[in-house]
Amino acid sequence: MSTHDEAVARLRRLDACAVSDAMDQLGLAGAARGLGAVSIRAKVCGKVRTVRLGVGRPAAEKPRHLGTTAITASGPGEVIVIEQSSGVEAGSWGGILTLAAKLKGVEGVISEGLVRDVDEAVQHQFPIYARGATVRTARGRIVELANQVEIVVGGVHVQPGDYVIADGSGVVFISGAHAAAVLEAAENIAQKEALMAKDLLAGAAVTEVMGANYEHMLAAKAKEGTK
Repeated sequence: MSTHDEAVARLRRLDACAVSDAMDQLGLAGAARGLGAVSIRAKVCGKVRTVRLGVGRPAAEKPRHLGTTAITASGPGEVIVIEQSSGVEAGSWGGILTLAAKLKGVEGVISEGLVRDVDEAVQHQFPIYARGATVRTARGRIVELANQVEIVVGGVHVQPGDYVIADGSGVVFISGAHAAAVLEAAENIAQKEALMAKDLLAGAAVTEVMGANYEHMLAAKAKEGTK
C-alpha cells in the first residue's frame, strides 16, 4: 500500500470532528465554513484535485467543459475540490459530470459555490458538499480557469495533493505536509473518545467521563504541537 493510499485508508476510519480537533491540537487551520452535504449524507475522504472556476476566458485555447479535465485525471482515493467564488449564480458541477466522476471511481466533490442536478447525484449515490444548489447553468456565465492550482474553499487555502474529509458535521482540509501528524493526533483522539463511550456504557457518570482531563486535552496538547 502506498503512503497516499494508507493516508486515505486511515482517514476513512476517522470522522471530521476528530480531524478538526487534531488540527486544533496542533495549531493548524483547515475547517471549512459554510459547506454541507447537498446530495447524499456520506463520508468523503481522499486526496485533493483542485479546479478553479470564474468569469473570463478559459485557460486553454480550445475550451473544454468545466470539470472534465479533473475527472479525466482523477480516480479512486481522490476528491475533486472546486472554487467558484465569482458571485455569479451558476452551477459549478452537474449531472453528467457526476456520472462521469462516479464511473472513474472519484470519491466525491466539494465545491465553494453552487451545484445543480442534485437529484441525479442522489440517484447515483454520489456525495457532493457545496455552498448550495441552483438550477442555473454555467454555460455563458462561468468558465474553467485552471486545474491543480491553489484555491480557497470555505475560507481555507487548499493545495493540490492536500487531503480532505467531509461528513455530516462539515468539511476539513489537511495540508499534505502535516497529514502524518494530523492523522496520528486524530487517531489518538478517536481512541480516547471510544474509551469514554465504553465507560459510559459501563455505567460511569457523564460528569466523570467528560471531566477536567477531557476539557483540557486539546489545550494541553496544543503546547506540544506544530507552531
